[in-house]
Amino acid sequence: MKIIMLGAPGAGKGTQAKKIAEKYQIPHISTGDILRENTRNGTELGKKAKGYMEQGLLVPDTLMIDLVVDRLQQKDCTKGYILDGFPRTIPQAESLDEALKELGQKIDVAISIEVPDENIIRRMSGRRACVSCGSTWHIIHNPSSREDICDICGEALMLREDDKPETVQKRLAVYHSQTHPLIQYYTDRNILKEIDGTKDMKDVFDNIIRILEV
Repeated sequence: MKIIMLGAPGAGKGTQAKKIAEKYQIPHISTGDILRENTRNGTELGKKAKGYMEQGLLVPDTLMIDLVVDRLQQKDCTKGYILDGFPRTIPQAESLDEALKELGQKIDVAISIEVPDENIIRRMSGRRACVSCGSTWHIIHNPSSREDICDICGEALMLREDDKPETVQKRLAVYHSQTHPLIQYYTDRNILKEIDGTKDMKDVFDNIIRILEV
């Protein structure tokens, strides 16, 4: 079971990917995790990536593909995997398909969690993060009992820069211009499944499982 998770920032794809990974005992793979693991372990690919990151540059597609494909060949991926946050663009998707073809593999399904922009802005601007322990809360869906104080450690909660409405709007604009075209890309390959992400988290998960177990 080889899965790609798609959706705008704040649509909930990361949360659902973790739940799917737990249910089917397959790895949830994000590019951030891959980069951190390779740089921490000092691999050849990690050293190359670190050189770009230390200069504040994006890791080139060719190197990112090498990192992802290297990860997909590890033992824990034999039963499948979930890619979260990659590919982000059509060229990345094409390169990934080509690399997988050489390995005798292909993506089985691309799941797109659909949530209107206005819902995402409202959802993300309600998030609050603890400045000390890093736990996250939501003023509506998961509030701390003491408003702007963390229930876990008692320190202050804050609205992160990434979650401010103006920042979220910029992130959504990037998503629509660069990543949303992947919807058509995977539709053309007959593997796209769209999920209504405005529903309750459990309902979204149940709908995904129904698709995966057809």
